[in-house]
Amino acid sequence: MKNILFLFLFILFSCETKSQQNSKANNDLPNYRILQVKNYIKGKNYNQDLAIFINFRIPSNRFRFFIYDLKNNKILEKAIVSHGSGSVIKGSKELKFSNIENSYQSSLGKYVIMNSYVGTFGKSYRLKGLDKTNSNALKRAIVLHSYHCIPDTETQNPACLSLGCPMLSPQFFKITANYIDRSEKKILLYAFY
Repeated sequence: MKNILFLFLFILFSCETKSQQNSKANNDLPNYRILQVKNYIKGKNYNQDLAIFINFRIPSNRFRFFIYDLKNNKILEKAIVSHGSGSVIKGSKELKFSNIENSYQSSLGKYVIMNSYVGTFGKSYRLKGLDKTNSNALKRAIVLHSYHCIPDTETQNPACLSLGCPMLSPQFFKITANYIDRSEKKILLYAFY
């Protein structure tokens, strides 16, 4: 009888732990944000199975860049990603965002990940803004690229800042590039707060 009770408690605890993990995942990547992307890409010439999300509500030292399987509704990869130095509000944990050139702020909204090129930071991907909040991304040279000061794992300290670009660690950038380069259709990136 004790064994059965122990087994029951073990299963109950395991279920609660999984439920807490799923609830945390939903906080990191809210379902309504996923739904917004699914509705936006429906019937359009974008990759229907894969999207990338950046949740700027999560601190920069935590995983907040998500490669997401839209078909099976699961996070495939997650990483640290920077935000712009101009997005920092002194003395606050809040961030501010802009679409203005030379603001050095990150921009919110949907982007289509365009062609890659080799520039100052090595291989990079141009980002074309699809919303009023990020329509100047090409003019501002907002690109997805890697930088050595971005860590691979969650840390105690905030990630280094960019001039408005989402920057990944060199290691994780390679993983992301693999997904992007293998995709026959353009992938949508959605940055939200």
